[in-house]
Amino acid sequence: MRIDLHNHTTLCNHAEGSVEQYIQEALKHEIDIFGFADHAPMDFDEKYRMRFDQMGQYEATIREAAERYRDRIDIRLGYEVDWLPGHMDPRVLEAKVDYLIASVHFLSGWGFDNPEFIGHWKEQNIDEVWQRYFDEIAAMARSGLFDIVGHLDLIKLFGHRPDRDICRLAEGALDAIAASGMALELNAAGWRKPVTEAYPSLDLLKMAHDRGIPVTFASDAHAPRQVGYRYADLLDLARSAGYDEAVSFRNRQAQMHKF
Repeated sequence: MRIDLHNHTTLCNHAEGSVEQYIQEALKHEIDIFGFADHAPMDFDEKYRMRFDQMGQYEATIREAAERYRDRIDIRLGYEVDWLPGHMDPRVLEAKVDYLIASVHFLSGWGFDNPEFIGHWKEQNIDEVWQRYFDEIAAMARSGLFDIVGHLDLIKLFGHRPDRDICRLAEGALDAIAASGMALELNAAGWRKPVTEAYPSLDLLKMAHDRGIPVTFASDAHAPRQVGYRYADLLDLARSAGYDEAVSFRNRQAQMHKF
């Protein structure tokens, strides 16, 4: 069973290609369960996400595609939601979708993974940034609002590494994820970024396995050509950590699949 739950559309304003093109690529890669989880609307950093008045269009487009392709591929509907207390909207959190991915892209309003703001890294204590990041992941997990943790160690994107042991820094976040019942995605996008490795690292993935945290898979595609990118390597990463099954979601309910 091949699962890929994190893919985008042009509504986020920084992706390209049609829904049809993404699905055709998923079929080429023999994906069985393919999910769209575009950036949910929010009253923050609005140029990199859909508007609230586009939610209906987005959901209808994905549902129509799911119906049209129902005999060839199982298409699921979700949102990627930024963890930003005070900005997350009930219209998103209560949407009738299959799953919600929660991601941390901001620390005190700083988009640490955005090349536009890479200069801010020079002003940071790297150990403190990593700890703040994982503290936000833990708070997000404890909220009980979401189903999947997006790209667990995204903070490494530009290659900034702490002096402290990353496993120790992430321990509290992984404990909170395990207690929440959330799944963790194995995300191929890191291989396309300066860090040139998947999210999360094998060490963190082994810690997740030890805690019984389920996993799923993500191309995090922002263009059709990125669908299925290094999928075999994601599978190898999961197996190296001890996994032999992955989770998908339908109507916010988990479903386990062998791979």
